Amino acid sequence: MKLDLFNIANFKVDGGAMFGVVPKALWSRVYTCDVNNLIVLSLRSLIVETDGHIILVDTGWGDKQDEKFFRHVHLHGGEGLTEGLKKRGYNPDDITDVVLTHLHADHCGGCVRKNRDGTGFELVFPEAAYHVNRTQWEWAVKNNPREEDAFLEENILPISGSGRLNLVDEEGELFKGFSLRFCYGHTPGLMIPVINYNGKTLVYTGDLIPTVAHLPLIWNMSYDIESLKTIDEKKQILEEALANNYFLVFQHDEHVECCTLEMTPKGMRAKEKFSFTEI
Repeated sequence: MKLDLFNIANFKVDGGAMFGVVPKALWSRVYTCDVNNLIVLSLRSLIVETDGHIILVDTGWGDKQDEKFFRHVHLHGGEGLTEGLKKRGYNPDDITDVVLTHLHADHCGGCVRKNRDGTGFELVFPEAAYHVNRTQWEWAVKNNPREEDAFLEENILPISGSGRLNLVDEEGELFKGFSLRFCYGHTPGLMIPVINYNGKTLVYTGDLIPTVAHLPLIWNMSYDIESLKTIDEKKQILEEALANNYFLVFQHDEHVECCTLEMTPKGMRAKEKFSFTEI
């Protein structure tokens, strides 16, 4: 198995939205914000080579929307999606599988781009199967007032129209050494990749635990559809990770890529923080 991690881009969101009911006086001590209360997040994508598959986990925002749309997310930095892949020796045609943790725009927008004449859309990874949890797909296509700004038709429908969509119904191993866990608090059918690598277990925490600052059980996003479910799901995964010395890999933390856990008087916290290349 071969693994790599790269940051597609950085973006900014409201710090209060990212920490929900936690007061700014507390969260700002551990995650800095600017004068407009905005914090910087990363968009890390994971590449996994295993058993003849080259798997890409999540694809970032993409570039289909107009300037007005991207003005609100303040994209900056990072390597870019195809550029980051190219630096690691991959072309878009090499990707055999795209695993989408969920269908919010910052996680799946890079799957689809405008075609050359601007009259329609095409897949960025034309040879890949696109794996999405069935519950999440059905939820996203139906859409709802709470998430309508995150579920964008131009990001989602071209995937099904291509005939390359695979709806995942069951937890467990999708590829050799690459398994999926389902969660429902952030959005129904969020998929959390769990990877067995050289005797280690890596958990790509996605939007269940977006940054190391979200390790405390009640430090959760206001974007979560069902906060109590998020707490229960985090508790289960964190207890398992602590007991078995799993490595957590953060998708959105600007500064921290990975950590292990320890129990403290205040609950589970990061024990060691390190870069992905140190695993």
